[in-house]
Amino acid sequence: MMSLKEWDETMPNTKTPPKRAKKAVEAKTAPVQGVGSLEEKNAPKPKIGRPSKYTPELAAEICERLSNGEPLRQICRDAHMPAWQKIYEWMAKDENLSGAIACAREQGYEAIAEEALIIADTPVFGQKQVMSDQGTSTTVEDMLGHRKLQIETRLKLLAKWNPKKYGDKVHLAGDAENPLQVKADVTVFDAIIQNLEAKRQTNLD
Repeated sequence: MMSLKEWDETMPNTKTPPKRAKKAVEAKTAPVQGVGSLEEKNAPKPKIGRPSKYTPELAAEICERLSNGEPLRQICRDAHMPAWQKIYEWMAKDENLSGAIACAREQGYEAIAEEALIIADTPVFGQKQVMSDQGTSTTVEDMLGHRKLQIETRLKLLAKWNPKKYGDKVHLAGDAENPLQVKADVTVFDAIIQNLEAKRQTNLD
């Protein structure tokens, strides 16, 4: 005859929940993916995008950097700056801002012209590889071609931005007895290039 203890051991443990019940309990207690707390939902979200509100501090920084010869679109590439289109919207609505930016740009043109002069007067030495039948040789010389390109780019932009001040001047002269003649002044760029060529010839001699 089976004892009471042996009979109790053969019976299933009713204290342990079945597998289905256990899974249901786990499903209720598990956190829901992608759903935060109420505080997280109501928390302010960080602002995304460039600033679009006009402030005197932004306008002052833009004018200062323009006066130093920095282009507007380059300024607006900074993360704390608005898009360049927004600057023009501000200028269309505010004549004072438009005048301040125009004045800053005029000062910036002079800074760019001075920079071209500094480039012309400052040799920049670099390595140049020369190919020959004997192989490849490396020489160190003034990067004259690169400096010419830097100067020419700046002066051509200045001539486009302010042709009255930095463009080529043309004089017209003539009367009934003499035919019309067109005389063009030597540009600032030509004078700088001639100066560079003269220095180069002096160094070669």
